[in-house]
Amino acid sequence: MEQKNRRPRLFEGHDFDRKTMALVLLLLFVVGAVSGWLYEMGFYRIDLGQFVKRGHGIGPWLPIYGFGSVLILLTTFRLRKHPLAVFGMAGLASGVLEFGTGWVLYHFWDGLRLWDYNTEIWNWGNIGGYVCLRSVLFFALAGLLLVYVIFPVLCNLAERLPRWAMAIISLVPFGLFLADFTTGYVLKPL
Repeated sequence: MEQKNRRPRLFEGHDFDRKTMALVLLLLFVVGAVSGWLYEMGFYRIDLGQFVKRGHGIGPWLPIYGFGSVLILLTTFRLRKHPLAVFGMAGLASGVLEFGTGWVLYHFWDGLRLWDYNTEIWNWGNIGGYVCLRSVLFFALAGLLLVYVIFPVLCNLAERLPRWAMAIISLVPFGLFLADFTTGYVLKPL
């Protein structure tokens, strides 16, 4: 029995080594973080009637969406054959992440709020300003797009490119994100 060499089911059907798997996940993180930034820029254009810079750094990314993308993928990959279950789990996982992150930031970082649904439109089912039904439904729909379109596209890209090219495509934007994140949070006080 070759249990040690068995690939995780997440990458079933792909002949990747662990380094390539890590590159795909890093790229997924960046795609999620940038997509979240775009979503929020559009949403606040509708909500406030103007563009509002979202995020703390220079770059066009919001880390919670990157973490949420990876979390959704990890919590739904065994459910891929059941889109309704993927929808439900994506909504649940992202809702728990959003609520937990918002609560921890508020209670352990001197009342820090990076978002507050109390002040936004379409905030049905708002729980303490940390999470609302609109956000959970959006994340559940985005989870379907992530599982059935974005992740397969990234895997196909990784199969077609040499590893050095995949490394550049994954590590350069992730490195830029890390540099932006650390200078924004490590060098500046919260």
